[in-house]
Amino acid sequence: MELYEQIRREYEHGGGTIRAVARKLGVHRREVRKALASAMPPERKIPERERPKLAAAIPFIEAVLEADRKAPRKQRHTAHRIWMRLRREMPEVAVAESTVREYVRQRKVAMGLLGLETFVPQSYTWGGEAQVDWYEGWAEFDGELRKAYLFCLRSMASGGAFHRAYPHANQQAFLEAHELAFAYFGGVFRVLRYDNLKSAVKKILRGHQREETARFIAFRSHWGFESEFCTPGEGHEKGGVEGEGGQFRRNHLVPVPKVRNLEELNLLLAAGSKEDESRVIEGRTQSIGAGMIVEREHLLPLAQEGFDLASLHFPTVNGSGCAKALTNLYSAPLPVGTAVEVKVYSAYVEIWHQGKCVARHERCYERHKKVLELEHYLNALSKKPGALAGSTALEQCRAQGRWPASYDQFWGVLRERQGKQEGTRAMIDVLLLAREHGPGRVRQAVEEALELGCSDVGAVRYLLNVGKLEQRPRNVPVDIGALNRYDRPQPSLDDYDRLRPNWVATEVIQ
Repeated sequence: MELYEQIRREYEHGGGTIRAVARKLGVHRREVRKALASAMPPERKIPERERPKLAAAIPFIEAVLEADRKAPRKQRHTAHRIWMRLRREMPEVAVAESTVREYVRQRKVAMGLLGLETFVPQSYTWGGEAQVDWYEGWAEFDGELRKAYLFCLRSMASGGAFHRAYPHANQQAFLEAHELAFAYFGGVFRVLRYDNLKSAVKKILRGHQREETARFIAFRSHWGFESEFCTPGEGHEKGGVEGEGGQFRRNHLVPVPKVRNLEELNLLLAAGSKEDESRVIEGRTQSIGAGMIVEREHLLPLAQEGFDLASLHFPTVNGSGCAKALTNLYSAPLPVGTAVEVKVYSAYVEIWHQGKCVARHERCYERHKKVLELEHYLNALSKKPGALAGSTALEQCRAQGRWPASYDQFWGVLRERQGKQEGTRAMIDVLLLAREHGPGRVRQAVEEALELGCSDVGAVRYLLNVGKLEQRPRNVPVDIGALNRYDRPQPSLDDYDRLRPNWVATEVIQ
């Protein structure tokens, strides 16, 4: 811009010719003509340079970005993550991270995958505040893509974070995750900051005032911390945990993890949290793990015992042998009309009667479903054996993989030899043996009986008892050498023999 101004001024007030201006200012005559034609310099065309090192990595990067189109929005690759995968999966391609960042940014802009977010950094005292939030993540459970709800509690001073996955973000999971987080950090933070989630907030009042739920108030009082809530719709007020959820998901849930169950996913999350303890947050001098060690001394002490996390219900056993909790029915081995106490936890449901837990089921998160255990119906089926084949409890047992093929084979042989009714009753008697010996041992005995060609309840019972006899400890000989001190010589009868010649024979008169 300044050069064009000098050219125009020199042409008007100086040499007056293009050749003279070019000679005086040391520029090409073509540049002088451009300046005289327009006071604004034309846009400079930047030649496209060849990228020989990046060219080998472009197919891999394009494949990753194309796969991200189908991935959850918050579980897509960052440029750094792509570069890390390149180093691990294509070590022969030596390309700089800045080159990858520039290319990925251009491609994300073109593909509409780029998103920006701003956070305001703040300073915190040790043990003073932690932020809590739920975020979503996806995982493949035995090949099926399902959503999981991840709880996160992040320390604002040390930067340490605790992550835990649940099938639903209900109140039981919310409170349970708090206790696990307190144990992970080794103490309780003085202030916890939340969104206005239903597990804690019953009603939003004016300003920052909230009407909290009764169970959350009791939980907060039990652990001794204070709660603060953000303004609705202002997520930046707890930007620390918002950023933590995104950072953790991008680095430990990308690509989408493949696990067998929720327990395996939580082990993956725990390993990720442990790995992050060695990370140093930008602008700090110590690692997250070192900060957690320092902060542990400033936390409130843990309570001596945990809070009762279950929600309580008091139904009666209905005609189907089930107790209702929330919208679902759970079987119980109790007579119809019995009043029971049902404790609903985040992952399971317990049925209590007279101070004893009589049944325990995996919690069902669907609505109006029956969760049945076949063992609870065996006493009733002993009187109604014809109902076993079409029972819902047996169908669920098969679906869960707890009814082996050997049971069907043994049941079929029993019905052939004893008839449909008596054969089914005999099969029920075999199932009842599991109460004493356990289902695994009964299954083994049934398979042994089939191998021996036996098809009788007595044979299964005999095999179970033989197993018990084999497990009994054998008698071990004991050293009795210490008893030698009690040895005495055998008594002698010689004195009695000397008296015999003087014995006067007498007759016994009948």
